[in-house]
Amino acid sequence: MDATSLATLWATIALVIFLAIAVYIKVPRLIAKALDARAMRISSELDEARKLREEAQQLLGQYQRKRKEAEQEAADIVAAAKREADLLAAEAHKKTEDYVTRRTALAEQKIGQAERDAISEVRASAVDIAVEAARALLAAKVDVKAGADLFKASLADVKAKLN
Repeated sequence: MDATSLATLWATIALVIFLAIAVYIKVPRLIAKALDARAMRISSELDEARKLREEAQQLLGQYQRKRKEAEQEAADIVAAAKREADLLAAEAHKKTEDYVTRRTALAEQKIGQAERDAISEVRASAVDIAVEAARALLAAKVDVKAGADLFKASLADVKAKLN
């Protein structure tokens, strides 16, 4: 046998002895237990990750529903506000029209009253002028005493007709 074969033989014997000692002190069982424990830990972590993922999806679904509900509620609020604003605008428009109508009627009444007052004033002035003209005319034609009596009678007649 040469030196390399002898070294290979002793290396093989040392390997077999090492493996025998490892089997005797139950190293493969310890390695298996460690690997099993690690596999169990990884499996539990995966289960936990699945649970967390499912919870996250449920929460996402809940938040999406809440967001949709909030958007719908906001749209409803906007629609209600728009309807209310339209009603308020219509009511303000109607009140404005009513106010203009009342003011127009009041102005027309004031104009009518002013017309009546002006006509009354013109009539009174006309009566005063007519009375004065009649007095002057009668004064020229009638003597002073008869004129005074006639003037008083005419004045009393005009006052009676005016009242």
